[in-house]
Amino acid sequence: MQSRTAFQSKTVVTDLVLPSETNPINNLFGGELLARMDRAASIAARRHSRRIVVTASVNHVAFNRSVPLGSVVTIEAKVSRAFTSSMEVYMDVWIEDRESGECIKANEAIYTFVAVDETGRPVKIPELVPETELEKERFDAALRRKQLSLVLAGKMQPSDATELKALFES
Repeated sequence: MQSRTAFQSKTVVTDLVLPSETNPINNLFGGELLARMDRAASIAARRHSRRIVVTASVNHVAFNRSVPLGSVVTIEAKVSRAFTSSMEVYMDVWIEDRESGECIKANEAIYTFVAVDETGRPVKIPELVPETELEKERFDAALRRKQLSLVLAGKMQPSDATELKALFES
């Protein structure tokens, strides 16, 4: 199985915030943004694995800036690391200033997807080869996030979380 780059999974979704998608103070509902991110991330995961993918978890979401009615929202999603059958997808959410056209980072999120066959059983996926410095940072951090998740779920002993332990040993 040939490895793939993060760029090969890159997915960009751009859309407009409409009145029916906003809360009483005219900002995009958080749940609406989560759904948009889930769709973008699933496309990125499918591009990487070339398989059916299912959302395994929403690992992190940061709603750093509200997204006002009428905003143009762009979600950029890329696979940040591939494991045996699962992959982490990192997303950056941008809003475009209506007057200047400048793009401002509003939010970010990390989702995990699992590639499955037609019966829903996990299948092996290609490795990911990071190319840029940011991709390399996210690739390295993905293993620490996975180990932390496994430790918290009781599926890994803290003493076996080598990447996490390395953060505290100097």
